Amino acid sequence: MLQLHPPILLIQTAFIGDVILATALIEYLAQTEPATPVDVLVRRGNEELLRGHPHVRQVLIWDKKHGKYAALWQLLQRVRAGGYGRVATLQRYASTGFLAAFSGAPARAGFAENPFSRWFTRRVRHVVGNGTHEVQRNLALVAPVLSQNPRHQRRGPRPAAQPLVAPRLYPTAADEAAAAPYAAAGPYVCLAPTSVWFTKQYPESKWLELLAALPPGLRVYLLGGPPDAPACDRLAVASGRPNVVSLAGQLGLLASAALLRGARMNYVNDSAPLHLCSAVGAPVTAVFCSTVPAFGFGPLGPAGRVVETREPLDCKPCGLHGHAACPLGHFRCAYTIAVEQLLEPLGT
Repeated sequence: MLQLHPPILLIQTAFIGDVILATALIEYLAQTEPATPVDVLVRRGNEELLRGHPHVRQVLIWDKKHGKYAALWQLLQRVRAGGYGRVATLQRYASTGFLAAFSGAPARAGFAENPFSRWFTRRVRHVVGNGTHEVQRNLALVAPVLSQNPRHQRRGPRPAAQPLVAPRLYPTAADEAAAAPYAAAGPYVCLAPTSVWFTKQYPESKWLELLAALPPGLRVYLLGGPPDAPACDRLAVASGRPNVVSLAGQLGLLASAALLRGARMNYVNDSAPLHLCSAVGAPVTAVFCSTVPAFGFGPLGPAGRVVETREPLDCKPCGLHGHAACPLGHFRCAYTIAVEQLLEPLGT
């Protein structure tokens, strides 16, 4: 009989893409510590991603929109009562650092940049821009220490020294059934044309160029959440193609992942749908406008491809997360990406 170890709690209360990337840690623990129960703390709205996950015992939810700090205090009491042997926060923010620091767990891991890191038993530097993937940075919080140089013990190992494990999601039977009618209608591609940040988003006029250039026999599904529906609906109408269907707001995250998996190609921005593709092994062409893959958020797996401008721009990248508008007003990092670059993997 398998002897269970004290459970571990992983904390990731940021956005959808961050939670998807955090699933790589769940896979790593399932492979290396199958007797360790894994709980995950996410913000309300992201729990859908872990519905039916075979390697997650329990999902804790933080409602940030209603009584945020009262809910945080209640969460701390629940965490302290959870009997966790380890707690790892994947964020550099004080709120989740507070939860980890005072969790009562014997082992508390987090990034050295977190304001509460002095109370962590394991601290790892979060280095962006050296080509290390976010998955590797996260894995450094729970993977064995590969460098035992005492000089580095206080800050922890360098993330780049950790193995790379891909994130993974598990669409349920209901998710597969929701995607099945669209997948069965014939060969198709998916577009996820929107992003929270304007400068991460390939312009609408460029998406329309792509839609006009795609083979006429291909169906096109436009994906996104409920807030993206107006933009996707507008794009579907403006394209003039009879086989463009906007599904924004109609499919859940895991059902969307199931649909992405069966596409001939998926076109996305540097945003959450990119990580959905990585988590189900779907083919993906990721358009990077103002950001760069070296930040550590590029596609994972052999079916992932990055497209960027071929024009040398001193202003790119202009920030880690993007901006509400191009700081210089020209947005050349997006407008100079030729549609032909996106078409290359289709062989058109």
